[in-house]
Amino acid sequence: QVHLVESGGGMVQAGDSLRLACAASGGTFTWYALGWFRQAPGKEREFVSAISIGNGGIRRYGESVKGRFVISRDNGKNAVYLQMNSLKPEDTAVYYCAAGSTFTSFEYWGLGTQVTVSS
Repeated sequence: QVHLVESGGGMVQAGDSLRLACAASGGTFTWYALGWFRQAPGKEREFVSAISIGNGGIRRYGESVKGRFVISRDNGKNAVYLQMNSLKPEDTAVYYCAAGSTFTSFEYWGLGTQVTVSS
């Protein structure tokens, strides 16, 4: 069982940057692929980014964040990060951290952190 706790959300203005962090406990961290998803009010959950197991040599991004967001993992700290640059009002959502045994299947989820971007 993996327990995930997100942090770093907040209220920023368009064009600002924000860095989300997700701390993991339980399980063997390097065995898990990690991902970030988001859900805005009234919308379905959206894939943001994912990073592969081990040293995270493979990274994927949703089209809406490609070129602006960067995912990374620190296996020594059991943490995954999402650096968000050039934020837009449409990035406003609750951001969720997820962990899974495969790159495209996530079994464990955090409770989320709110990101609000004002214009």
